[in-house]
Amino acid sequence: MLRNFRRFFSKLVPDDPLKRRMAPTRYFPNTMPDYEGQDIDSQLPQGFLTKFVERIIKDIELAIKPIDRHGNDGLYLGTAGISYMYYHLSKIPSLNEHKQTLLMKSVEYLTPAFSAMKNSSRRDVPSFILGKSGVYAVASAIYKAIGDTKQSDNFRKMYQEAGNICKDIHFLTCGSDELFVGRAGYVLGALWLSKETNTELPQSDIYTLCDIMVESGRKYAERQRCPCPLMYSYYKVEYLGAAHGLCTILQALLSVPGYLATNPAHARDIKTSVDYLLSLQDHQGNFPCASDEIGEQSELVHWCHGAAGMIYLMAKAYLVWHERKYLNSCEKMGELIWARGLLKKGPGICHGVAGNGYAFLLLYRLTENPKYLYRAVSFAKFLQTPQFANDARTPDYPFSLYEGIAGTACFLGDLMCPQQAVFPFSDVF
Repeated sequence: MLRNFRRFFSKLVPDDPLKRRMAPTRYFPNTMPDYEGQDIDSQLPQGFLTKFVERIIKDIELAIKPIDRHGNDGLYLGTAGISYMYYHLSKIPSLNEHKQTLLMKSVEYLTPAFSAMKNSSRRDVPSFILGKSGVYAVASAIYKAIGDTKQSDNFRKMYQEAGNICKDIHFLTCGSDELFVGRAGYVLGALWLSKETNTELPQSDIYTLCDIMVESGRKYAERQRCPCPLMYSYYKVEYLGAAHGLCTILQALLSVPGYLATNPAHARDIKTSVDYLLSLQDHQGNFPCASDEIGEQSELVHWCHGAAGMIYLMAKAYLVWHERKYLNSCEKMGELIWARGLLKKGPGICHGVAGNGYAFLLLYRLTENPKYLYRAVSFAKFLQTPQFANDARTPDYPFSLYEGIAGTACFLGDLMCPQQAVFPFSDVF
């Protein structure tokens, strides 16, 4: 498996813990020229993106067969995430001639995830990124796309039923509100599913989950005497970033249509919490990973922990409240990501180059400034350099959606149609 991945990126070296401790930085210094009015179309050779995506697909199909033993770990690491990649690419206009093939492949790679779910526990049912509900949502969208409305409706109903488990405020002892396994992921998944299938889950259910998230955050903040009206913990850590923290919980609450307007008291606490996070942005543009790191230099410029994930919350805050301070924050993060975002950890979207490249696609949609599209293209081109091929580390799951090249393929596909580019399950528009 790893041999195929290294062949794809030439000579990727394994992740050596000793070497990691000795490495002076977590990122490659960015020596690429910045935007100075260049013709962006000319920055990529003809057919570069299409050929790059085709090579990724071929490499994944050689390394990861759609069999049961690859179906575990949900969207994050399993074949369900690869299935999502095919579905995501099927919506790219320039790949339209391959649409039906891509959709059939998405069904094929979804099947092992169904087998894996048979052995999961009840607590895994509402988990969006790591558990069953994410598989339900992607399945519903895929079957809708291939015209099987009965199957699509069945999976949508299963998704809706899974939400009932989340109504227990402490349905998980590790923390019930974050993105990967908690309520925030379920809510963002519900919004994604509604958009993809042109249907809606009952508004009352989603509002109830939002109410519970606010109540949970208030109770924890009061109990811990936090300086923020809403705070949460995951495995006893007060994470702040996108993967497990306050950032995406607030983003989910901001994203539910009409929720703030119908709950003004909740809206005040949500906005105060967003502004609290904003106050933690350092002079370089980054954010601490967790509350116990406030005041320390923030090293992680990742989607999961740091600016490349926090940017989605601040972008959503700008779109909701139209206050320039949130856009300023996003632009500051963009400068940091340009300088320190060529990560050595690999090509993925969770903590890799493609995830940071997605931040520029977000900024491009937010501002229409071609500088950000140019930067996204530059990050894509960097993935093909000998420097990246020789010195980047191999992810633990090199073909997966979040850690590996399946997510990279989504990023490259979105570069083909930047006006509709969306980081998986995180559409703020």
